[in-house]
Amino acid sequence: MTTFGCPIREGARVHPEAEALTYAGRAWSYGALDAEVNRWVAALEARGIGPGQRVVLLSTNQPACVFLFWALGRVGALLAPLNARLTRAELAPLAEDIAPALTLATEALRERLPGAESLETFASPEYVASGERLPRERTMKTRASSETPTPELTSGGRPPNAQPLNPSVASAVRPPDEESLATGASLRPSMACVSTTGRPRDAKPLTPSEPSTTCMPLAEDSPRVVLFTSGTTGRPKGAVLTEGNFRASCRASAENLGSHPAPRWLGTLPLFHVGGLAMLTRTAYEGGCLVLHERFDAEATSRAIDEGVTHVSLVATTLERVLDIRAGRQVPETFKLALIGGGPVPVFLLERARAVGLLALQTYGLTEACSQVTTESPAEADGKTAGRPLPGTQVRIVGDDGEARGPGEEGNIEVRGPTVMAGYWNRPDATREAFRDGWLHTKDLGALDARGRLTVLSRRTDLIVRGGENIYPAEVEAVLANHPSVQEAAVIGLPDARWGEVPVAFLAPRTGQPRPDAQELATWCRESLAGYKLPTRFVWLDALPRNAMGKLERTALRKVLTEG
Repeated sequence: MTTFGCPIREGARVHPEAEALTYAGRAWSYGALDAEVNRWVAALEARGIGPGQRVVLLSTNQPACVFLFWALGRVGALLAPLNARLTRAELAPLAEDIAPALTLATEALRERLPGAESLETFASPEYVASGERLPRERTMKTRASSETPTPELTSGGRPPNAQPLNPSVASAVRPPDEESLATGASLRPSMACVSTTGRPRDAKPLTPSEPSTTCMPLAEDSPRVVLFTSGTTGRPKGAVLTEGNFRASCRASAENLGSHPAPRWLGTLPLFHVGGLAMLTRTAYEGGCLVLHERFDAEATSRAIDEGVTHVSLVATTLERVLDIRAGRQVPETFKLALIGGGPVPVFLLERARAVGLLALQTYGLTEACSQVTTESPAEADGKTAGRPLPGTQVRIVGDDGEARGPGEEGNIEVRGPTVMAGYWNRPDATREAFRDGWLHTKDLGALDARGRLTVLSRRTDLIVRGGENIYPAEVEAVLANHPSVQEAAVIGLPDARWGEVPVAFLAPRTGQPRPDAQELATWCRESLAGYKLPTRFVWLDALPRNAMGKLERTALRKVLTEG
């Protein structure tokens, strides 16, 4: 079985002085970053974190997130980064689902995750040496619970009936049989040469403040992260992405975009999103530099482009804000391209970008497919489609009957290839439902043209995509339905020039109760929902429209908006 070492360790060996990471005026070479990761490995090992265990993280983009990601890989543990925009009520079930051996959060966010330890001080020599660790009994108990097998994943970590497309990137483990699907198996990587803390069995005892050189080899099917993704049921699912997924995504993207030595990717996408982690891993695999920003800022992004950033990933709304800041000023020749995800990009916006020399390539991606699925190529970009499937990835359009559709015919988008997730964390039924004969059923609608380029027609039936952020209607509806004046609620997406879509709530009143105004309803929602999920309008109806079967007719609600 093919295994991989840590790219930061390799970079420190091959080009130790090359820049690997920058943040807020600070810079780390590969040698310095390797040393920093060694400190974090020591801190994790001092806490007993080892193969197969999970660490929950709640943070905005910080250098510590980068250190932690690579350190967890070296001890064979998984990272579960949670959305820093979620409320305490939204985070609690996600953390409970992960059953982490360790929970870390920035000081500003710790109150949202009870029991979380400080990310800022976790790996400091003073903290590690202070002995502020879990008692041994609690550590062993937590470790045992965090090593519970996940029934939806097979011993090979592959999706049900998955068919490898490329021997060089496919898992060496054969596809699962029915018995393994039913019984499940542990996610832990091979532990033949490591202890439960990830250190070699013959290693000398580690001094708490001493850096650790532990660096476990990872197989292609070794799980690396659990990323919670969305759906229309209101219950997020944790997609398990492997080392092989990230490496295959990097190779395919580089082949499509063209080789660029030591790329400098601007990291404005959150590291709790697959797009952010794709940039983090891609720069390391290619020997480049991650120019990390805590959050997107149009002026800072424009300035970074002028200062030598070569690549950036944006959504349509953030691209427009950058172009507004530049006010027609040309981008420098050092800047190569921007990947634009999160939905179709208006033609006028692409034309504005090209007018200032900014090559904007549309892309269609999924958390479950480790970011990009299709992307325009620089030589063929015309802004009319989301491009061809990345090399090694297959995309097909099928009807509701499961039969493949021809060029130009609309249908369900399905994906197969080495970037597709291992499965959903602790959700065996959802995993089985997601795969059909080895193909990932995305529930998105689209069409392929005669040249194999994808046009995405709908981002799932009811899902609302606001500025690249997914909103589950059922989740917002549940919060509104708990208001004492609301009998029932329905939330749909309204097209918006700035955000792509915004949520609008339709409400049926509860008999005998006053109808609260929009401000009161927004305040009610804000107690349980992140700001981007708040409806922009609240529309009262005597009753919500339903068909003869009692099913809500969302199409009728859209007509209320368009005709009223």
